[in-house]
Amino acid sequence: MLSQILFILLVTASLFLAFKNGKEIYRNIKLGRKRNFNGPSSARWKNLFLLAFGQKKMFQRPIPALLHFVVYAGFIIINIEMLEIVLDGILGTHRLFAPKLGNLYPVLINAFEVLALGVLLACAIFIIRRIILNIPRLVQKELAGWPKQDALIILVTEIVLMSCFLIMNAADYQLQQANVAGYHEVGSFAISGLISPWFANMDTSSLIIVERTAWWIHIIGVFAFLNYLAYSKHLHIILAFPNAYYARLEPLGELDNMENIQKEVLYMMEPDKMPTEANEETEQHFGAKDVMDLTWKNLLDAYACTECGRCTDVCPANQTGKKLSPRKIMMDTRDRLEEVGKIINKEKEFFDDGKSLLHDYITEEELRACTTCNACVQACPVSIEPLDIIYQLRRQLIMEESKAPQEWNVMFNNIENNMAPWQFSPDDRDKWAQELEG
Repeated sequence: MLSQILFILLVTASLFLAFKNGKEIYRNIKLGRKRNFNGPSSARWKNLFLLAFGQKKMFQRPIPALLHFVVYAGFIIINIEMLEIVLDGILGTHRLFAPKLGNLYPVLINAFEVLALGVLLACAIFIIRRIILNIPRLVQKELAGWPKQDALIILVTEIVLMSCFLIMNAADYQLQQANVAGYHEVGSFAISGLISPWFANMDTSSLIIVERTAWWIHIIGVFAFLNYLAYSKHLHIILAFPNAYYARLEPLGELDNMENIQKEVLYMMEPDKMPTEANEETEQHFGAKDVMDLTWKNLLDAYACTECGRCTDVCPANQTGKKLSPRKIMMDTRDRLEEVGKIINKEKEFFDDGKSLLHDYITEEELRACTTCNACVQACPVSIEPLDIIYQLRRQLIMEESKAPQEWNVMFNNIENNMAPWQFSPDDRDKWAQELEG
């Protein structure tokens, strides 16, 4: 009975904390501006199944994609068994589904064990890739410190959880052989059966301690992982799905134009269409300086970022030694959003802390290095758009702060005065065209 009470308290506390953390993340995302989404829902569901469930873009690099898929599928499918573990903990039973599923039960557990071994091996390979092979995109400076530790914590946790699952089954089999009360005769399983002989010479009380310890570590680890997600890049396990659903359907090169600027250009080219009476307009702001000025989809992107570095790996600016790293853009956006969230938690509303995403987190040099080629967006496994954030921050720099390289200012002045990037008046351009025709 004590064990059941402790288990129910564990589940209740874990779910409460997970809900609290999830509510804060949702609130933070909603700090962003509204964004309208066009296109058929069928196309969005297709993106969700292909990009999030099917991991279509991951398979552009087959080896890491296969390893990632094993970890992803294994973790999701194996935790179906969590339903049985949770019910066992609440009801005080052991292998509740074994008598109900009959011969299907060992088939399922055997499949889970094969996947568990796959997850274990894949995580070990990922650790080797990160700390021994030093894959270039996994050792860049923005990953120093916590981001690197975070990745290793998750990988080690996965190994511990899968190991406990196999040890639990191995010790369980020996308890079955000893005819200990409460342990159903379900036989040996594919992988745990290979390590079960390690426990053959242990006495019954020691076997129960091993089996129960592995059981408790596994269940505590899973619920701890659930709450750790809110502080980890592995939140993408959940947010990759809505992020893929709301992925851009328009062509990558299509910009979200600003209506007021479009009108100014139209009136400049066709003055007769300008309204005769000036309408009073509210104060206009262009671009984004802080996370609240971005759209909620930008903020969802920041939380959904996997920090895999595929965006930075294909960025031509980064490859030529520029400071721009699309991955860092997303990480900085998330870090600033988390900082804003902490202020709201403390003060109940946001008070200006003298910082902003632009300048304090992301520099002008990084923004100006972007060629707007969209390679980062194309490479992202879950269709995150670092470029959209870069666009908005650059608009703030140029249209609000009047900060641009001299070469850009010359072009802007020409467009404003001559209606073209070149330093020729409209009359001179017409004359030049007439001379060509002559």
